[in-house]
Amino acid sequence: MNTSEERRQTMIDNAARALEELLRAGPGCKVLVVADPPTLTVGRAFRDAAVRLGAAASLYELPAERPIRAVPPALGELLESLRPAAPHLVCVNVVAGIAEEAPMRVALLDLQMSLGARVGHAPGIDEAMMTTGPMNADYAALAAAADALMRRFDGADRVRLTSPGGTSLTLGIRDRGFQSDFGIPNGAMGNLPAGEIWCAPVEDAADGILVCDGSIGGLGRMEQPLRIEVERGRIRRIEGGTPELLRKLDELLDVDEPARVIGELGIGLNPGARITGNLLEDEKACRTAHLAFGYNLDMPGGRNGSKTHRDFLFHQPTLEVEYAGGRRHVLLAGGAVVPEK
Repeated sequence: MNTSEERRQTMIDNAARALEELLRAGPGCKVLVVADPPTLTVGRAFRDAAVRLGAAASLYELPAERPIRAVPPALGELLESLRPAAPHLVCVNVVAGIAEEAPMRVALLDLQMSLGARVGHAPGIDEAMMTTGPMNADYAALAAAADALMRRFDGADRVRLTSPGGTSLTLGIRDRGFQSDFGIPNGAMGNLPAGEIWCAPVEDAADGILVCDGSIGGLGRMEQPLRIEVERGRIRRIEGGTPELLRKLDELLDVDEPARVIGELGIGLNPGARITGNLLEDEKACRTAHLAFGYNLDMPGGRNGSKTHRDFLFHQPTLEVEYAGGRRHVLLAGGAVVPEK
């Protein structure tokens, strides 16, 4: 892409496809884009794309002084004023992925979803994702792949996860349905870029070792693997990494008591996603899986009301499902989806 104008037009084109195909934005809709100084060009692309689709669009810019600890009152008031538009309201959060702002982002999502909005959440999105990366996705093909994989979890009781890096743990997922970020319904959210499936594991039924050798939400790529011991759904010990990383993680996980409780199992499916250290893109990459600790009330059956949500990604997962009745099937082997027989 040779000129800034070409990049801008590509961003608008890809934003329009995401708005239309994932969030059903169009004539009669109101679209609110929340952006900040580092993401303003992307935010403007989403606003301009919404206008192109015939929606009434506006852009709210967060304050430059960071980190922001709570939803700014002016933004809260603006959202409340949009409540009458709920059935036709789309929100897109194009914000910096600052680790300390996770509680603010969780609160913002809660408010937007409580209004009945369809929310595209994109903390850390950048121009590369919008132009040459995962926002170029074939959404119809991705949705079909996601639906096919989610169906294979029907009737699942638990999963066992292993990886070459040393991950070895089991998760209870009985009655915890999977979701994808395709066809986002009213009062729900999905990430932009899209490209994963996820569920909320049973909060007290995760045991074993998670070795994070990919990246951590808000903290970037791993310099050294991180070993996390999980017992009855709770982080009991963290080892490895660097002293600075361990100090930072302790600070982030001390936000509240449930911040150390299991919140999510996710599987990446977007072939255009790369491992860059930006978890928003990393967690969509094929041959990866991630576990998160913290908030999951927006997921089917989720009971973790933490103020934060922290993802830990690892490579080449093997995932075996045990179904009610005892039969077992391997759905992922070394990160690759195992074809159905």
